[in-house]
Amino acid sequence: MAKILIIEDEEPIRRVLVRILTEEDSNYKVDEAIDGSVGIKMISENNYDLVLCDIKMPKFDGIEVLEKTIKTYNSSLPFIMLTGHGNISTAVEAMKLGAYDFISKPPDLNRLLNSVRHALENKNLVRENKILKRKVAKKYEIIGKSNQIKTIHNLIDKVAPTDARVLITGENGTGKELVAHNLHQKSDRSKAPFVEVNCAAIPAELIESELFGHLKGSFTSAIKDRSGKFESANDGTLFLDEIADMSLAAQAKVLRALEENKIQRVGGNKDISVNVRVIAATNKDLSLEIKEGRFREDLFHRLAVIIIDVPPLKERKEDIILLVDHFVKSLSNEQGIEIKKFDLQAIESLKNYPWSGNVRELRNVVERLMILGSNPITKNNIKQFASK
Repeated sequence: MAKILIIEDEEPIRRVLVRILTEEDSNYKVDEAIDGSVGIKMISENNYDLVLCDIKMPKFDGIEVLEKTIKTYNSSLPFIMLTGHGNISTAVEAMKLGAYDFISKPPDLNRLLNSVRHALENKNLVRENKILKRKVAKKYEIIGKSNQIKTIHNLIDKVAPTDARVLITGENGTGKELVAHNLHQKSDRSKAPFVEVNCAAIPAELIESELFGHLKGSFTSAIKDRSGKFESANDGTLFLDEIADMSLAAQAKVLRALEENKIQRVGGNKDISVNVRVIAATNKDLSLEIKEGRFREDLFHRLAVIIIDVPPLKERKEDIILLVDHFVKSLSNEQGIEIKKFDLQAIESLKNYPWSGNVRELRNVVERLMILGSNPITKNNIKQFASK
């Protein structure tokens, strides 16, 4: 049910508005305020979905009500301003402050109802978008309170708002992709795409087409023009995971893209401008890869403006209990698995376990234990279900 507040000092207009809205939709619950002062009090005490507010009123006028609401109570609450003939310039001022719409009095019925419907739909979209963003942020949350994780959080906070390129290093399963997502989410590019490319999963002969796109006929299976990941990530972030597995030919093209902010599709010679922040990750020692001739040193220096090293689980054992608790709750929510407790000996066993697969392996083990283990989960369960 949508809760709507009408703030209007003229009783006949209030009555008309209430009747129009309640007859239009039985799911509209409409409250009334006789002036701006009462309206502000009601907004502070209730969770409204929409406010219809007169501009010219005693005590507090509509502009003051709007400003007070935005600054103090609810910055996303939509306002439809009601204005007489001489107040159009004031209504425009209200729109600049954040009002959703303004309607002249006496209101046109269709105009009013359309504006109310659209304002409520827009509020729902904004709410859903916020919920989705919170879910995404939760999905890519970096769990831990160890000094190493605190250092990573501090680096992300400092680097994310810039366009500096970042190289993320660390063993398999440590959470390098989580760092990349956090850098994007906390950047000015967060509303633009985050595009991920796993360089190890794409055959060498296809990686250039994947990154830069291709023209029809440029190779046997190129049956139509296709844009690549650089273009898809325009204005956003391109995450090149396992970049050490990229071919030298593709590395040369990536280097040019970073230097000139331009790419060429495979089979073409036309430059395409791109505005992309590149974040790369690897589980390999790039200094060794450079020495062995498998990775370009000039590309390394382009990518590694900032290096964030994600520690293996064995170097932050104090985070294991937090990670276990996080995985237990998330698995229960996602899959409906019964929540089980871990006894102290089980936790100690997990802390001393050689996590070659790091956080990813720990999550798999926790899921296995929740499905197959006893309740509470014991040291014997760890030996049985965590052993290789």
